[in-house]
Amino acid sequence: MGFLHKVAWLGVMLLAGFGQASAATTAKDDSQAAIALLEKALAYYHDNGDKAFAAFSRQGEFVDKDRYVFVVDTKGVMLASGGPSSALIGRDVSDVLGPDLQKTFKDALKVPEGNGIQQAEYRWQNWADGKVERKHVFYQRVGQRILAVGYYLPRASAEQAMALLNKAATDLGKDEKGTLMAINSLKGGYLQDDLYVFVVDLDTQRYVAHGTNLRLINTDFSKIKDPEGKPVGEPILALIAKQDYGDYQYRWKNPVTGKVEDKHAYLKKVGHFLVAVGYYSP
Repeated sequence: MGFLHKVAWLGVMLLAGFGQASAATTAKDDSQAAIALLEKALAYYHDNGDKAFAAFSRQGEFVDKDRYVFVVDTKGVMLASGGPSSALIGRDVSDVLGPDLQKTFKDALKVPEGNGIQQAEYRWQNWADGKVERKHVFYQRVGQRILAVGYYLPRASAEQAMALLNKAATDLGKDEKGTLMAINSLKGGYLQDDLYVFVVDLDTQRYVAHGTNLRLINTDFSKIKDPEGKPVGEPILALIAKQDYGDYQYRWKNPVTGKVEDKHAYLKKVGHFLVAVGYYSP
């Protein structure tokens, strides 16, 4: 790889670092806002007891964008919610929760009341886009009640995309068949929320692996276009024919939001394969 290509790739990695810093800032802001909302709810509950549930369950001061207060008792009954889980108020939700959320709930019951605010992560439906996404929750037990506020984690960062690309490239170099099978199984660590890997055989110019859409396997990558009809495969192949690393921006459907969004793909040549991972911009 020539000097200029190395400099260009260094620039890509630096941009990835900036993307990580931006995502980290967003996560920090979300975290601080969620804690502040929970502390506000705890103070209100301290003054009003269970009468606070009415305020928690309406659109008002205890709802902040996609952050809202919800309350369950130690038996698993939903007592209040300012979000979509308001439909579950009065119901025992402990048996209908997913495995990760069941574990979170059981762990919450083990925490003594005096231990202050705790935190956990699970997956829950985002009422903004209807998709099941990762959610970080802060909660505190008060007697037989557990008050909580969560926020949806930001989109995958540029650095996370770069890390997944490097992992896939390294694995492909060690175990070609096993890695392609793992990517096509839609698991194996190659599908991380809105990040996924795709691989093209440069000899045939056809997809041999795709992290979300198996219908693309064996199709001609050179003929791939974005939803507006702009070529995607042809310019990427032209780029990677001249260098071993690169990046390309285009429009593509985000598998998490289901919307067509701006995508920034990182590209790497591994033998006769093109390996790519892209992240989506808000």
